[in-house]
Amino acid sequence: MSDLARYQPTPYVKITHPAWTKNATIYQINTRQFTHEGTFRAAEARLPRLKELGAVILWLMPIHKIGQKNRKGTLGSPYSVQDYYSVNPEFGDLDDLKHFVKTAHDLGMYVILDWVANHTAWDNVLVEQHPEWYARDWKGDFHPTPWWDWEDIIDLDYSQPALRKYMTDALKYWVSEADVDGYRCDVAGFVPTDFWNNARKELDAIKPVFMLAEWESKDLHAEAFDMTYAWSWHDTVHELVMGKADLTKLFVYYSWNEKSYTADCLRMTFVSNHDKNAWEGTEFDLFGDGLEAAIVLSVVGEGMPLMYNGQEAGNTKRLAFFERDPIEWQEHALGDFYKNLYALKRSNSALWNGSWGTRMIHVPNTVPTRVLSFVRRNEHDKVFAVINFSSLTQTVTFQDALYHGTYTDYFSGARVELDAATELTIAPWGYRVFVK
Repeated sequence: MSDLARYQPTPYVKITHPAWTKNATIYQINTRQFTHEGTFRAAEARLPRLKELGAVILWLMPIHKIGQKNRKGTLGSPYSVQDYYSVNPEFGDLDDLKHFVKTAHDLGMYVILDWVANHTAWDNVLVEQHPEWYARDWKGDFHPTPWWDWEDIIDLDYSQPALRKYMTDALKYWVSEADVDGYRCDVAGFVPTDFWNNARKELDAIKPVFMLAEWESKDLHAEAFDMTYAWSWHDTVHELVMGKADLTKLFVYYSWNEKSYTADCLRMTFVSNHDKNAWEGTEFDLFGDGLEAAIVLSVVGEGMPLMYNGQEAGNTKRLAFFERDPIEWQEHALGDFYKNLYALKRSNSALWNGSWGTRMIHVPNTVPTRVLSFVRRNEHDKVFAVINFSSLTQTVTFQDALYHGTYTDYFSGARVELDAATELTIAPWGYRVFVK
C-alpha cells in the first residue's frame, strides 16, 4: 500500500440514484383536491396531461386511512395515519392505486408515496396492538410531537426494534404490492437516521427506489435519501423578492450547498407545496411580481424543481387541508412556462440532476446585489442565466470570459453573440436564459 492510499477520498453518498432521476422533475398530487371526484381513478385520467407537462416523478400525498380520534376538520389530515397497510376509501381501494401506478409507469412516469413515520393517529391500529411502541410524556401518556399544534397525532418511539421492523416491512409492502417507486418521508429528521439507512437498503433489495426527505440535513444523503428539501432556498428567494434581503443572502445558500453537499446530494427547489400553500399563502402571495424569476431559478439553477398541483392552472387559492376543496382547472400561461422550462432541463445535460449535471458558476456583474448571473456547462452543453431580482430595470455588464460565446436566447429563439462588450438591459423581475 502506498503512503497515500489511506488518504484517498471516499464518496460521501453511498447510495445509487435510480437512472431515471437524472433529468427528472417532481409533481405533487394532493389527491383530495386534484380532481372534483378526489379519487385515484379520476387522477389517473389526468396523467397524460402531466406527462405532456414534463412531470417525471409523481408524489402522492398520504394514501392511508385517516384517524377519527381528535380529527381536525371533517375529513382530517392525511398525515394522521390510522393504518399503514390501508388505503383511504375517500380515494378508492388498493386496486385503484395499483392501476394508477401501472398507468403512470406505462407513460414513463414514476410514483412515490408520502410516508409518515414519526407519528400516527390517536386511533392507529398499533395503539391497541403495541402501545409500547409509542413515546410517553412526563405523566406516562401518549403525546403529540412536542412544540407543534399537531393535536391529531401521537409520537412513535424509535428506540423499539420491533417498531423499526414493522415500519420497514410496511414500507416494503407498498413497493412489492403496489410497485411504487419510493417515498417522500414526512419530517424525516424527526426519525433516527439509522432507521432510514437500514430501510433504504431493504427497499433497494426489492428494486431501486427514490427517497425524498422533508428535511434539510446532509447526513440523510449518505445512505438513505436521494433528495432533501431546499427549504432555505425557498425562504431566501422569498425574502429576496419581498425586499427583505439582497443577493448576498442567496449567495450564502449556494456557497453552503456547494461546499457542504456533494454533487450527488440532490436538493428540491420549489415556490409552492402543500405546507406553503395551506399555511402561508399561494406562490402568488409569497413571490408576487418576482414569481417567474423564482421559477426560472428553481429550474435552471441547481436542484430538482417541484410543482405543486394547480400551479400550472394559476391556482390563486389556499387549498383547504381538512376538507374537500377541488382545484379549478383552467389554461394558464404558467402551465406553458413550466412546460418550456422543463423541456430545457430534459434536453440540456448541464441542467441535469446531481453529478449527471453541473454546478453553477457565478459570473460577476455590475449590479451584484440585484442581478444574478451564472453559467452551468459541460463538454456538450452550456447555459448562461441572468435574472433581475429587483423592481427596477437594470443595465448590466459582466466580468471574466466564462459567458462568452454564441447562444440561442431560449425564450425568444434569437441567435445572440455575447462577449466582453455585452451590455444587457433587464426589465424589473426579468430574466434571460442563453443556451448552447
